[in-house]
Amino acid sequence: MSKTVFVHDNFVQAGGGERVAEELARCLPDADIVSTVVVEERLSPYVKQRGVTTTWLQQFPAMKRFYRHYFLFYPFAARSLDLSKYDKIVSSCYGFAKMIRKPQGAVHICYCHTPTRWIWRAEDYFGRENFGRTTRSLLNALISRMKKLDLDAADQVDFFIANSQVVKERIRKYYGRDSIVIYPPIQVNRFETSDEVEDYYLVLSRLVAYKRIELAVQACERLGRKLKIVGQGPDRKRLEQLAGKNTEFLGRLSDAETTRLLSRCRALIFPGEEDFGLTPLEASASGRPVVAYGGGGALDTVIPGLNGVHFSEPTVDSLAGAIERMEEGSWDSAAIRQHAEKFSVESFARQFNAAVQNFSGRKAGGAEHVPGHAAGALSLESAVRS
Repeated sequence: MSKTVFVHDNFVQAGGGERVAEELARCLPDADIVSTVVVEERLSPYVKQRGVTTTWLQQFPAMKRFYRHYFLFYPFAARSLDLSKYDKIVSSCYGFAKMIRKPQGAVHICYCHTPTRWIWRAEDYFGRENFGRTTRSLLNALISRMKKLDLDAADQVDFFIANSQVVKERIRKYYGRDSIVIYPPIQVNRFETSDEVEDYYLVLSRLVAYKRIELAVQACERLGRKLKIVGQGPDRKRLEQLAGKNTEFLGRLSDAETTRLLSRCRALIFPGEEDFGLTPLEASASGRPVVAYGGGGALDTVIPGLNGVHFSEPTVDSLAGAIERMEEGSWDSAAIRQHAEKFSVESFARQFNAAVQNFSGRKAGGAEHVPGHAAGALSLESAVRS
């Protein structure tokens, strides 16, 4: 009898990746759920009810506060999972979930949010951090080793599902593997449109440097536009120092409060390059346009003239110009909402379940590499010993 396990990297935050993981789990109602570590109060009610098996990493102190500091332990925790009783593994991976040990004869299907960002796009991830020369040298040595380990892990995946076209290209570029694209879903019915549009722009995001929220702050200050920022994170202090009287930091808000703000904003500003990004679609489900950087997942979700505009350069000038173009446009809330409905949870479930059924019926271990790929053959254990 077939037995399935669903492996998600970790449940230490309550962001877009965790919302997608929940929908993946809903598609696999009979699967056991495992993860390296969880922060209990950040689990959704559904995932909490299903229950999550964790690893020895769960015993580390102050996980809620220090989960980022433990990042070197995550691959070892993933490798320690005993999955020997399962013949079907579905992983949800933006980090190290694909490093699990696959039992002989099992099929491993990886839903890839992105090839591990801090390994393959280190400059994007760390470029705006003020690391010293010694720290950067150590990071570069670590990243070089982790690339080899990540390639080895990718070789053990039978089938990849990418969450966007840009991630599909990264999987091909970094792993030399083909994949299919199934876009992440949003709960369209959670959002509502409003006939009342108020005089503010909105950012919904974790406040971390690579999200480039300073572009939104500086552009709105330059144009004299009101900006509300919903979210919390380590970059808040720096952003507050850049902000003026037009910018308001609201911290974390309830879903109801966030939904109301989305439905009444002039537009959502999405200034960073994301692997996919759910918030532009949430704005669309609320009938509001998006001003988005023209890269990453926003190329799949923000259609110029229909539900928003792109800005081409990650600069204040480029974003300010896009805001002014958005203000000159005419936006149909009903058409914008209709666009969001293409990314519903129902559509996602149909596509994902069909893909899993298809892949499960094919031979495990038969994954083909695209031409020109030279995968690493270094195991985690041999890398640590060397």
